[in-house]
Amino acid sequence: MFPFFFDGTMLLLLPAMALALYAQSKVKSAYKKYSQIGSAAGITGAEAARRLLRENGIVDVAVEEVGGTLSDHYDPRAKVVRLSSGIYNGRHLAGLAVAAHEVGHAMQHAGGYFALNLRHTFLPVANIGSWAAFPLFFISPHRWLISASCFMPWLSASS
Repeated sequence: MFPFFFDGTMLLLLPAMALALYAQSKVKSAYKKYSQIGSAAGITGAEAARRLLRENGIVDVAVEEVGGTLSDHYDPRAKVVRLSSGIYNGRHLAGLAVAAHEVGHAMQHAGGYFALNLRHTFLPVANIGSWAAFPLFFISPHRWLISASCFMPWLSASS
């Protein structure tokens, strides 16, 4: 049905990859734009995160600096908001927005928000899928050749 080196799952993967790349480019573009605009309050992303946590009565969540760019996340198991260096030390609108976003996850966790708990239940599996998706996309055409060689011995190298 499909031409050589084409798998039907590509009809689903190509639009999904295009959408993911588009979303990633929009996030990076917004970050670049708003990291050029200073915070009127003059506080860093870390200071903003700590202030928001305290004002919402969350005293058991730490704020830490991590490496990378836009690698910010909330870890509910360790109860830590992890901010990349540019956000943690940045005194710009992008830093404040990202810090507030991650604190929002901590607030959801503190409130027992069902969707967040469900998300974190599946997160390890999703991370494996995210890590493996790109290589598997390029390996998948070879799947046809490998499976076809079982039924068509002339395609096999051992014949």
